[in-house]
Amino acid sequence: MTGAERHTDSGGMADGLERLWTPHRMTYISGEDRPAEGYEKPTGCPFCRAPKLPPEESLVVARGEHVFVVLNLYPYNPGHLLVCPYRHVADYTDLDGPETSELASFTQAAMRVIRKVSNAHGFNLGMNQGGVAGAGIAAHLHQHVVPRWGGDANFMPVIGRTKVLPQLLGDTRDLLARAWPS
Repeated sequence: MTGAERHTDSGGMADGLERLWTPHRMTYISGEDRPAEGYEKPTGCPFCRAPKLPPEESLVVARGEHVFVVLNLYPYNPGHLLVCPYRHVADYTDLDGPETSELASFTQAAMRVIRKVSNAHGFNLGMNQGGVAGAGIAAHLHQHVVPRWGGDANFMPVIGRTKVLPQLLGDTRDLLARAWPS
């Protein structure tokens, strides 16, 4: 079940609390969608597969010569984008000059587009290099572009350990793709 739901106590009385269910996150938490061969090889890597899929399946927002931009399937905030090289490379120091340059320019474009469509107040930008640094898919480098708004870290993630995302990923992808500069 998704959405909000009201609960009652064992006596049938409403407890006054509303629950937001985000069962799609359990796939990420449990690792159910992790390929059997792992992410080390391009065949198991979602960042290698995404550009080959239709946009509505891949959530790819924009494509360049060396990098592409895709919505994070498990976003921290609405509009959370990933800038990824097409090449299956793990370490930032292994990018060549054109890849590094385009990754930087696409990160800038991502920030401009997100500001335009959702009026983000700020951003968290970053790469987690290696599993010990927090990379969920360490084998394929990706730059996070996470929009932030004043008050976006409210009680839900702090106490409820849940993020409320007010828009379907496909709708967010369409909005950002339409606003991306050609």
